[in-house]
Amino acid sequence: MHRAIPRLVVAGTASGVGKTTATVAIARALRARGLEVALFKCGPDYLDPTYHARAVAGTSHNLDGWMMGREAVLSTFAAEAAGADVALIEGVMGLFDGASPTGEEGSTAEIAKWLEAPVALVVDASGMARSVAALVQGFAGFDPALRVAAVVCNQVGSRGHLDILRQAQAQVNRSLPVLGGLPRDEAQRFPERHLGLRTADEAALPEERLDHWGAQAEAWIGLDALLEIARAAPPVPEVAATTSAASMTAPPRQARIGVAFDEAFHFYYADNLRRLEAAGAELVRFSPIRDARLPDVDALYLGGGYPEVHAERLAANAALRDEIRAFAGRGGPIYAECGGLMYLAEAIRTLDGRAHPMVGLVPAEAAMCEKLQALGYVEVETQARTILGGAGLRFRGHQFRYSELRPSQRAVPAPAEPAAAPAEPPPAQAPPPAEHAPLPIEHAYSVRRRRGGQVAREGYRAGSVLASYVHAHWASNPLVPEGLVASAAAHRKERAR
Repeated sequence: MHRAIPRLVVAGTASGVGKTTATVAIARALRARGLEVALFKCGPDYLDPTYHARAVAGTSHNLDGWMMGREAVLSTFAAEAAGADVALIEGVMGLFDGASPTGEEGSTAEIAKWLEAPVALVVDASGMARSVAALVQGFAGFDPALRVAAVVCNQVGSRGHLDILRQAQAQVNRSLPVLGGLPRDEAQRFPERHLGLRTADEAALPEERLDHWGAQAEAWIGLDALLEIARAAPPVPEVAATTSAASMTAPPRQARIGVAFDEAFHFYYADNLRRLEAAGAELVRFSPIRDARLPDVDALYLGGGYPEVHAERLAANAALRDEIRAFAGRGGPIYAECGGLMYLAEAIRTLDGRAHPMVGLVPAEAAMCEKLQALGYVEVETQARTILGGAGLRFRGHQFRYSELRPSQRAVPAPAEPAAAPAEPPPAQAPPPAEHAPLPIEHAYSVRRRRGGQVAREGYRAGSVLASYVHAHWASNPLVPEGLVASAAAHRKERAR
């Protein structure tokens, strides 16, 4: 069985050419027309989906070929795009950039081919005229199995400039038209932080700016022509429903998991949260910045974000930090990723040299650095039983961080052992050497980098606490969220005794 879903991949010639601006502008304009727009983001990025969500007042889902695999990508897309009038999939980096310099794995092109979706190529046309045709022809002819169907020019200087770009491309290939563009507008640019955009909260992205870009898309881009291209896409093949978190039927509630969610913590894959719910978890949000008490939960999930930006406010909330330490002391399972790991450290040292006290369950200091400390895909294998399950579990994720863990002068007693998790598979091989200076805590992960193949010890475990710099995508191994829910359920039973 096949499903007809109008769809269009919005790809770029490189990072920074305006893919997010174009995607948000087109989506906002189509929504203003009364269309339901489903949005997706290729790759592991957490920030661009927050702009998507604001543009259409809905959830944007990541589609990552390397972390998820083809079946999970197709099933997630089919489930989340069902019923929408059109689906827009924003690319990652340049159209053909991915996990390898010699292949398409992890690239926008790979996702477009799996989805059999036409591509609208975004070009930064500033300072460009006839050369746009040469650039477009190179991208359009690079992979005959991929259909580049339209061009959208960003950073256009004027209507006259856009006409020149149209004429240049039409002379070379009339079947691949420039369907408009977006004018240069520095005052309305999306704000940036680190290597990409800031989170699209109200302060960074007011509604007026979204409306502005929607109006620009309506005025400058041939939306009717883009819709015609999207509607001409062939049906998407059906895949097994079990590979999609959205299509799973949730069992009776097994446990309640507290999810840290506020300005400091908000990097979560929607698919991961759905998989926890599908395994029987009720998710309860709480704020490490504002809440003085934890909700009544059986486990905690501390995702990534920007704890360093809000370090003073997190440090000031000593009551919640005490609550989290006490929760761990009672054997409560705590799973933390990147920013969550930093929060569980003894302190976060910001670039101004100040150390802000944190929870103190990981006996180390998370120190911010001027330069990027890690970036790229990784594969994890657990080396010991954890709250995710037994040794030997493998899953994929990525790292993106400007901090590093530095050994602490003060040791912190390990919390109580976790409640029993599912049966343990055969033990894995001995772990490789530690990546950093030794810390007084167990390393539960072996982490292999996708590029280069270097292997390091990571995954900081102390009793019922498991913290790591790895942002995991659980479509790579659905047993992981099931294991976390099982640990939460076991702790729930212990609490009831």
